[in-house]
Amino acid sequence: MTTRHIVVLPYDEKWARAFGDIKAELDAVLGGLAISIEHVGSTSVPGLAAKPIIDIDVVVRRSDMVAAIKALAIIGYEHEGNGGIEDREMFKYAGKEHLMEHHLYVCPEDSAELKRHVLFRDYLRTHPDAVRAYSQIKKEAAELYPHDIDSYINHKGTVIEKIYRELGLE
Repeated sequence: MTTRHIVVLPYDEKWARAFGDIKAELDAVLGGLAISIEHVGSTSVPGLAAKPIIDIDVVVRRSDMVAAIKALAIIGYEHEGNGGIEDREMFKYAGKEHLMEHHLYVCPEDSAELKRHVLFRDYLRTHPDAVRAYSQIKKEAAELYPHDIDSYINHKGTVIEKIYRELGLE
């Protein structure tokens, strides 16, 4: 798998505001379907270097998955399936130039992937040494593999796996 040029930037406070803008648009169409809308991924952790792409998990009751997918279609999100990860539905979009680039997922509230995202985020928010180590390896991976997303992901895997072990996720 290839991607456009991988860029890892220092943390930017604008990312939290960008999440708020996206969340407001999602809230407006999802209404009571969303239990929560979670800012996950590296842009959600103050001080963490990241690719400037907001990761969002919309949390719904399992019984509301289909309704949430249909509601998101109204505002231009196209369902792409689970991408091989159980209980995490992916979406693509076009025509959202007014919003920061983002990855959108819908997860049932009991999703293992959702749990992993939230635990990982919360761990990093409370462990500054892990933030420094993860930032460093991400920058290094982007320099070594600027056009190879798979190698970028593999390179930073040692830090991720260490955190997962500490969280009891492996």
